[in-house]
Amino acid sequence: MFTFLPITLMLYYIAPRSFRNFILLLISLVFYAWGEPVYVFLMIFTTIFDYIMGLIIDKHRGKSLSKGIFILTIVVNLGILGFFKYYGFLIENINTLFSLNISYSQLPLPIGISFYTFQTLSYVVDVYLNKVKVQKSVISFGLYVSMFPQLVAGPIVRYSDIDYQIDNRKETVSKFGEGAERFIQGLGKKVLFANNIGMLFTSVQAMDINSISVLTSWLGIIAYTLQIYFDFSGYSDMAIGLGKMFGFDFIENFNYPYVSKSVTEFWRRWHISLGSWFREYVYIPLGGNRCSIPKQVRNLFVVWFLTGLWHGSSWNFIVWGLYYGVILFIEKIFLKNVLESIPSFIRHLYTMILVMIGWVFFSYDNLGTGLLYISVMFGLNGNPIIDSTFMYYFYTNIIILIPIILCSTPIVNIVYKKIVYKKKWGIILGIAINLIILFIATAYLVNATYNPFLYFRF
Repeated sequence: MFTFLPITLMLYYIAPRSFRNFILLLISLVFYAWGEPVYVFLMIFTTIFDYIMGLIIDKHRGKSLSKGIFILTIVVNLGILGFFKYYGFLIENINTLFSLNISYSQLPLPIGISFYTFQTLSYVVDVYLNKVKVQKSVISFGLYVSMFPQLVAGPIVRYSDIDYQIDNRKETVSKFGEGAERFIQGLGKKVLFANNIGMLFTSVQAMDINSISVLTSWLGIIAYTLQIYFDFSGYSDMAIGLGKMFGFDFIENFNYPYVSKSVTEFWRRWHISLGSWFREYVYIPLGGNRCSIPKQVRNLFVVWFLTGLWHGSSWNFIVWGLYYGVILFIEKIFLKNVLESIPSFIRHLYTMILVMIGWVFFSYDNLGTGLLYISVMFGLNGNPIIDSTFMYYFYTNIIILIPIILCSTPIVNIVYKKIVYKKKWGIILGIAINLIILFIATAYLVNATYNPFLYFRF
């Protein structure tokens, strides 16, 4: 923030416009190599391979060679992702299923491989389907794959969303300012909100599940529900903000998902870039909802199985994905009209309870432990309803819980924009607010020992 970013901005803006893509590509590779000195070569290979395959597909369009190269490219990309992300998981399950003892070494997961693989796949598919023009500049294509603002934590930027911007974007002072504001607010979400409320869930998670009270279990999962939203949406805001500072407009990735009145609506608002990717490249090609009910069910469960698997090589993620597949199927077939007829508050409560149950599966790698936690939440394990532990953590965290919950709704943002963008003195207040957020967040980063990156494992 105070070394890499200022140097990057200086080099970028003093460079002639024709060299800016090259400068940003070079800086992005340095950024990635700093954390992944070996796996940076894997990303470079993927970039060059997909660039060349795209050219061949375009050159031989309409011929059998083009189709063959397209299939080869898909297999290679998914093969690389599968090997690094699921190799250990596959061997582990083979050993369990067939009572074998095949030895293996768990490979470190290359940072951002799930994100940049999906980005390159979107490019290859769209070139093959002639939805976008092939990118003939290896520098421009390399920048698309490796762009550091959103490389490690998304949002997933499809090539069709950004192809024009790569070579034709315009940097302006107003866009730079908007980007800086968005970056600071994302930083505040992550450091001040996600990290602080995350410590509450970490404390609850460290307790013996068999001895915690029902209300303590609910308090813990509420904390995780808020942590994962502000952690991931904070990173997305920082990525979108940094993109604007370099002239790019990335797609929004979150739209206040915790105000949803159904699980279907929740998934239209949560991780929008991932949902749109699966819809565009899996659900619709399978037939979407323009087919028979049995095939719609198949399509739905294929998408949600893959969504769960994408998040991690563990059964809890697969169960998490299928859990949502079941709920979305039930809402689509049986509950759509029912939900529309009941009060808004009940619909919201229904949605948030189901979402929080989902986060239990998501947060516990051990499926049995997750199921035990859920049983405690609903008083099925004989645990006390309330205890002194709940009272202590509730009273010591209520001060931060209230503003965090408010900020998970549009209310605070609406008030902020009405004051900052509508009042004559609003701009001064806006600058002051953002400088305060930056100062406090920096102080936390300097002093805090708790700074988890939840999406590192994805």
